[in-house]
Amino acid sequence: MASRHGSRRRMYMKMVSSSLIRRASRLIIAVLAIAIGATILSGLVTIYYDIPEQLGREFRSYGANLIILPRGEAKITRETLNSLRDLIGENKIVGMAPYRYQTVKINEQPYIIAGTDLSQAEKNSPFWYIEGSWGNSQETSRVMVGHEIAQTLNLKLGDTFTVQGVKYGQQAEASRQDLSAEENQKRDLARQNFAKKLIVQGIVSTGGAEEGFIFADVDMLDELIGDTFRADVIECSIVADAGELTNLSTKIEREIPELQPRAVRRLTQSQDIVLGKLQALVLLVTVVVLIITMISVYTTMMAMVAERRREIALKKALGAENKLVMSELLGEGVLLGFIGGTLGVFLGFEFALRVSLNVFGRGINFQWALIPATIAVFITITVLASIIPVRKVMDIHPAIVLKGE
Repeated sequence: MASRHGSRRRMYMKMVSSSLIRRASRLIIAVLAIAIGATILSGLVTIYYDIPEQLGREFRSYGANLIILPRGEAKITRETLNSLRDLIGENKIVGMAPYRYQTVKINEQPYIIAGTDLSQAEKNSPFWYIEGSWGNSQETSRVMVGHEIAQTLNLKLGDTFTVQGVKYGQQAEASRQDLSAEENQKRDLARQNFAKKLIVQGIVSTGGAEEGFIFADVDMLDELIGDTFRADVIECSIVADAGELTNLSTKIEREIPELQPRAVRRLTQSQDIVLGKLQALVLLVTVVVLIITMISVYTTMMAMVAERRREIALKKALGAENKLVMSELLGEGVLLGFIGGTLGVFLGFEFALRVSLNVFGRGINFQWALIPATIAVFITITVLASIIPVRKVMDIHPAIVLKGE
C-alpha cells in the first residue's frame, strides 16, 4: 500500500513538473511575477521590523530622550551610574552622559564648568556644532567652551586660560551631609584654592544654554575640586518608543529608588508618530503588492487553462475525473509559488539591505523566519489565485472540445 502511494506521488510530481517544463515561457512569466512580489514583500517586512531600531537611532541625533535626576538630597555616585547602565542594557544605550556642575572663576568672574564623559556626551548630542574637536579623558587639560564664553573672553582654538576655585557655597551644601567635619574642611580648602590652566580644544555652538558652559572631563573636575564622583544629572539616549520608556522609568524607580527618571515626552511622541506613519505606509504597499501578485497569477493560470483545453478534454475523455485534473493544475500553482517565493526571499533581503544602507547608513540582520513565512504566503496566494481558473476545468466537455467546437 505504501509503495502504491509512493508511486502515485512520484507520478503526480512528474506530471506537474513536466507540464511546467513544456510551457517554459509561461513558467518564467509566472515565476517572475511571484518572485517580484515576494521580493517586495519580504523586503518591506524586513524593513518594517527593522524601522523601529533604525529610526530610533536616527532620532537619537536630536538629543537625549531620558533624563535621570537624583531623588531628594541624594547625589548620583559611580556605583549608581553603573547599576543604571546594567539595568537599561548596553544594546539599548546610544549614549549615557553624567553631568556635574561646578562654579569657577576666570578673571574673577564666575562661570560654570560642566564635568561629563565627553565621549558619551558626543553620542548624545551629535547635532552640536563644534569648532575644533571634542575633548577626551586622555587629555584632561583640554576642554570645550561655549560660544558665548569664547566671545566674552576672546578665546580661540588652542588658547590657554586659568580657572580658579570659589568659596564653598550653598549650592553644593546638600552633598556635605554624609561627610565628616574633617572631610568637609578638606573639600572646602580644595574648592577655594585650586587653580588650573585649561586649553581650548573646541568651541560649542548650539543656539541654547550650552553656549554658556565650559565642558570638561568629569574625572578631571573631581580631581580638581578634591571630591569623588557625584553627578547632578544623567542624560540618556536610548533606543525605545514612548511605551518602552515609560516601562523603563517605572523599572528604574522600583529597582534604583534614589533615582528619578524623566522621559522627554515631546521627542518620543514625535518619534512614535513618524514611526507609525512609516509602518502604515509599509503595510499599505505590502497589501497592494499582494493584490497585484494575485491578479498576475490569476491571469497566468487562466491563460494556461485556456490553451490546454484540448489536453484537459482528452484526459477527461480517457477517464480522468475533474478532481484529478484540478489537483494537477493546483499542484502546478503550488510549485510556482514555492519557486517564486524562495527566490523572492533572498532578493528581498538584498533589497532591504540596500534601502537600509542608503537611507539609514546601517546594515540589517537577515530574518530567517521570513523564509518559511514568505514561501507559505506565496503558495497560499498562488493557490487562491488559481481556484477560479482551475474550476473552469469543470466546464470543459470532452465531446464538444474534441469536435473542435
